[in-house]
Amino acid sequence: MPTSPATRTPTSTLTRALHGGTAVLLIAAVPVAVIGLLGQDDYQGVPRSELDYAVRPPDIPAGRMTAIGVVALLLAAVATAFLLREGRRGAVDRRRWQVVCPLVGVGVILGFGYHVATAGAIGANIGFGLVILFGGPLVVALLVVAVAREQALRAAASVGHASRHVTAT
Repeated sequence: MPTSPATRTPTSTLTRALHGGTAVLLIAAVPVAVIGLLGQDDYQGVPRSELDYAVRPPDIPAGRMTAIGVVALLLAAVATAFLLREGRRGAVDRRRWQVVCPLVGVGVILGFGYHVATAGAIGANIGFGLVILFGGPLVVALLVVAVAREQALRAAASVGHASRHVTAT
């Protein structure tokens, strides 16, 4: 997928670290937001002690879990707004979204998978099997896309960097 080179202004190492840290914050906040906002999904009318779990959920009150989800969602929104603003200013290569977006998608799938895995059921948790069956390959595909785009962007940057040195001499 050919892309045009970014028009970037020189940025300091500290600024690049801030942008990278913000992207990591965004990627990490998304699954926490999904888990917190979806909440615990147990079978109704049966005591919790009699339910079967693929993964036993931690004992966190529903209100606290929702609050954690809201805070994570706000952090993700602030990180996204910051990265978009920096991209418009030219301080961040906009093509980095080609790496970040698939990783955010992985976070959504992992958050939803955790929600399904910790759902209390009577008997087998069929939903968890479906999440593994369909979500697992989708996670792998998104990770491959993110790694491939990162490699392509690094290769384009090194070619662009080398051509500047050749024309300057």
